[in-house]
This record gives sequence, C-alpha cells and structure tokens, in this order.
Amino acid sequence: MRLWHREAGGAVLLDGFHALKHALRFGARVPVALATDRAAALALAEELAPDVREGLAALLTEVPESSYRALLARPHPTGVAALAGRPARETNLRALAHAPRRAPVVVLDNPRNLGNAGAVIRLAAGFGATGVVTTGTLDPWHPTVVRGGAGLHFATAVERMDVADLPEGPVYALDPEGEDIRRVRLPDEALLAFGSERSGLSPELRARADRLVALPMRPQVSSYNLATSVGMALFHWSAGAV
Repeated sequence: MRLWHREAGGAVLLDGFHALKHALRFGARVPVALATDRAAALALAEELAPDVREGLAALLTEVPESSYRALLARPHPTGVAALAGRPARETNLRALAHAPRRAPVVVLDNPRNLGNAGAVIRLAAGFGATGVVTTGTLDPWHPTVVRGGAGLHFATAVERMDVADLPEGPVYALDPEGEDIRRVRLPDEALLAFGSERSGLSPELRARADRLVALPMRPQVSSYNLATSVGMALFHWSAGAV
C-alpha cells in the first residue's frame, strides 16, 4: 500500500484485470498491482491471457477488500487494480508525426463523453490505428477514459492537441453533408476527424479538412454514437474500399 501511495501522483490507474492485461502486453511500466484474491486473478490470467501470467504473478500483491475499495472510487468486479507510467508525450508525438504512416490517426474534435472516448481508443487499438488525438478540454488519460479503453491506451499513441498542431496528413472529416464514404478510399496517412457528440465539427477543424465524408444513414435517423462512427470509418479504411 505504501508503494501505491508513492506512485499514485502521476500514474495511470489501471482499473480491473483486462486493463492491466493490456498494459502488460503493450509494454507499460507497471510498478504496483493489487488484487483482493491473488489466486483468482492468476487463474483468470491462466484462462484468458496466459502470455501475461508470469509477469502478473511477479507483480500482484494481495490486499484486503476493504483496502482495495478505499483506493478506488469505482471498484472493479475483478478485484484487480494497478498503476502504470504514462508514455512520454514526446514519444507519442513522434509516433503521430512519423511518415509515411501505415494507418490513420483518429481525431476526436472536442469530445464530451469520457466513456465514448475510451471506447474509441479501444477501437483504434484494435484496428491498429497510429493513434487517437483529442482536441478541447477532455483529458484522454482520465481514469474513466482508461477504464473505457480497457488499458489499450498503451497499444496506440493517445494525446490531446490543438487543431493547429495536428499531425501532417490529409484530413477526412466526418460530416452529414459530406460525400458518401463508400465512394471514397481512405489513405493510410489520413487524419479521420469526428466532431463533438453535441455540436459536430468545430469551425477550426472544418477549415482544416481536406475532404468531408459521410457515413450511410437511413433518413430521419439523426446520428450514430461516436464510437460506432469511428468503428465504421476504420472498418472502411481497413477494407481498402474504393
């Protein structure tokens, strides 16, 4: 517990077994990990993630459930929690700026919902996107976002930036007035930009856009969930559709 309190200041909270599993898989520095039932957590690793079991066994410390609950605002059903070092901003910025890119960067323009942002990061990691950039005030490393992303922040580059500082590359912005995405090939070097859940694309991002594209949608349906929109666009990119 003393180590937890010493590390907690600038660390990323890994909330639950799956967040810790993914952090370990993708090379996060994890100085401390706790479990209310160490044997059960290792059994879960043996069943679902044998590749991280050995590392987990070396890390996990069993603590009373009361101590575990005192550390977390929302205790996870798996009874597992850990702290990880956040990747250096410079490292992420280099990854985002690297050229040529082999996969798009997802840009969330002034997102509002922490859970949605986490779900997008999870999708982006699954599709192998270069990274996820947010503009505006939402912190993409907020504990609720990390929880929603299941620890997959460590599998892709996640940063907050101003629109003016976005990485180089053609910006394909999702907008209802855009060209049907099914007729557009999304290049690997693209920045795929998605507007706020409430107000859509900001004027700054719209001015930066090279092309507006739209997802197919039945008339009288007003919108898709943000994570759904990102998933559809990334699937379209991955399929190499023309």
